Amino acid sequence: MNTQTAGHAAPAGARQGVGARVPRKEDARHLHGKGNFVADMAMPGLCEVAFLRSPLAHARITAVRVPDSVAGSVVLRDMMADALDIVADSTLPTYQSSSQPPLASGKVRFVGEPVAMTFAPTRAEAEDYAELVEVDYDDLPVYADVASAQAATTDLVHEHWRDNVFVTLNADKDFEAYAAQADLVVRRKIDLARQCMVPMEGKAVLAYWDHQADQLVVVSATQVPHMIRSILAQCLGLDQGRVRVISPDVGGAFGYKCVLQQEELCVAWLAKTHRRPFRFIEDRREHLTAGANSREHYYEMAAYVDRRGKLLALDAQITIDGGAYSVWPFTIGLEPGQAIGNLPGPYGFKGYRCVTRCVATNKPGFVPYRGVARTGVCFAMELTMNAIAREVGREPWEVRLENLVQAEQMPYVNVTNKHLDSGDYPASLRKALDMVDAPAVRARQAAGEPDGRLIGLGVATYTEQAAHGTSVFAAWGTPVIPGYDQATVRVTPDGGLEVRVGVHSHGQGMETTFAQIAHEILGIDVHRIKVLHGDTGQTPFSTGTYASRSLVMSGGAVSQACKRLLPRLTHIAAHLLGAEAAQVVLQDGCYRAGGKSVPTAEVADAWYLRPHLLPADVDPAGLEVHVGYKPKVDTGCFTYASQAAVVAVDPDTGAVEILDYAVVEDCGTMINPMVVEGQTIGGIAQGIGTAFLEEVPYDGNGQPLASTLADYMLPGATEVPNLRLHHFETPSPHTEFGAKGMGEGGAIAPPAVLFGAVNDALARIGAAELSHTPLTPMRVLSAIAAGAKEVA
Repeated sequence: MNTQTAGHAAPAGARQGVGARVPRKEDARHLHGKGNFVADMAMPGLCEVAFLRSPLAHARITAVRVPDSVAGSVVLRDMMADALDIVADSTLPTYQSSSQPPLASGKVRFVGEPVAMTFAPTRAEAEDYAELVEVDYDDLPVYADVASAQAATTDLVHEHWRDNVFVTLNADKDFEAYAAQADLVVRRKIDLARQCMVPMEGKAVLAYWDHQADQLVVVSATQVPHMIRSILAQCLGLDQGRVRVISPDVGGAFGYKCVLQQEELCVAWLAKTHRRPFRFIEDRREHLTAGANSREHYYEMAAYVDRRGKLLALDAQITIDGGAYSVWPFTIGLEPGQAIGNLPGPYGFKGYRCVTRCVATNKPGFVPYRGVARTGVCFAMELTMNAIAREVGREPWEVRLENLVQAEQMPYVNVTNKHLDSGDYPASLRKALDMVDAPAVRARQAAGEPDGRLIGLGVATYTEQAAHGTSVFAAWGTPVIPGYDQATVRVTPDGGLEVRVGVHSHGQGMETTFAQIAHEILGIDVHRIKVLHGDTGQTPFSTGTYASRSLVMSGGAVSQACKRLLPRLTHIAAHLLGAEAAQVVLQDGCYRAGGKSVPTAEVADAWYLRPHLLPADVDPAGLEVHVGYKPKVDTGCFTYASQAAVVAVDPDTGAVEILDYAVVEDCGTMINPMVVEGQTIGGIAQGIGTAFLEEVPYDGNGQPLASTLADYMLPGATEVPNLRLHHFETPSPHTEFGAKGMGEGGAIAPPAVLFGAVNDALARIGAAELSHTPLTPMRVLSAIAAGAKEVA
């Protein structure tokens, strides 16, 4: 089923279930300034926390001096003997485990690593205390890049390791046999710069001791409250029942908040130890210099193709700069695991060989960032496809259309054993080309622009593995393996509905979409459905929100719970109507039979307040259901999309303008198309940042050179063009309603699309190919100069 959707919200009284454009329920409180974030909270006796951070990238700590005047407000690692280090082990072969102390112990491994923690009634005072602490360091060799780190034999990032490599993964599937059939080999080197995540709200945590409950309460801006409870209890030596984690409103996350942060552990330890409330709010400089990083990948690609550009085999070497520590719970193994498994993307070749190596350096550790490795592999694969097209003299989309998995091949198990469940990849690319009118772009290029700018067209197709579960994470050997997500639904005495889920929203609109799922089955008005999440004391267990899983997993659990609840409601309604259950029809929130009707509120009233009206064989479990759910196939469902862009490049200044941008996306059945489009547009904005602006450079001493938003550039309104979206809807055969996850998708393709477009434009004047993010004006001019030099 293919649909084109308009950009308008559903009017009052319109349908509210699956597929409806219901305005987001949660937006009202944010638009009226009524959101509840960690920084908004006030408590008697609250102390603010600051950290003294290392100015050096790699050094031994030889002495720490704390003035007596502030000694009671300063914490060092040796004072936290009852708190364990953060250890994220993996069962992957070759994996080397790191141990990350909550505060640096013995030595520091990156600029910004916390060495001491201070607290005071205000953040300013706490920072003043931190400045009074003196630390002596003995410099060690700094590994500011993967080359120096791999060459090191002594003074390693982690002394007990054999080298500076976290993990090496290998894949080989019939490579030699298919490579031998190739007519030519196309080789390219392709790199991505290191990035920060930069959510509107950085790290934020407040912890206190609830004396009535005899419980540590940690209020954290996290995506994964249940997992954070588990690891905090473990690190602090508490029973999990004595730890409660609450995640309030969260101002964006993108993966940055799906791991245990050092600061979370430190603040929780303070509250446990002093039985008082403490809070830490990350400032922007801390985020840019000491927060987690992502995206820094280096690719060496060799494509073995026939004379038409048909890809027969791919040989790839991927090196990832993983920083100093492996994060809990996903470990550093997630990034290379996703890279090696998802590099083939939507293409149907048969021979594959890949080595992925993740290297430890003296930089902040890697954290999963929106698209987890797939932005990198899409960039590498799509630029390689463009290179193949150049070599064989065909249009880039002609080569892609020949190499994409075809619709009639679905479901398709690809060369890395990914189960591509449904869709029509070539149709999405053709539609994207039609939306930007590719023939007209080619004609415009041939005619030339009056202002001398160069026009280029770029395309990309990608897959997004979403809601992958138990078998996938078990293969990666992570400390926590996701299983069933759970949901509880309960009809209230007045006929409303409470939905409790263990995932947590940080902007995805779950309070709306989960209510729409429940409405689709039970007919209760979405405004009378309350979705509760983000509190381990009130919600069922879930590993949390990540990997585009929440709608499929927890949304599936909500669907299943409502389906199990419906017969109980129907049975009571039938008795009230004097009819057989098989005769009862649910319509517009009322149960109808024989010309009579009873609303859900009357059914609920009978159960809660007038039980003498109930049938004798009523289910004693009542109007509350708790369900665990995971899809029929837990290797993930695959959203896919094609994107196309037209750009204009000024060869005199290197400036690039996006003239047109089209997206054709298939995420299965859309629960709420408006929410889907918002997610896609937001992701593309981030992808434009990756393509054109965002980079955290380091000097040879491991010093970050982008410490403010004047140095670290982000896309704004002038950088994001009017995006035109078209939807296919191919339901997944494995999920409730056929829905697929799509929260990361928009961020995956833009670097590939935009680099393809700029290279297409510059090819007209013989410029060198651009293959390293970000695509700055200086790099554009350098490519033009390099091309001119080569001709000369």
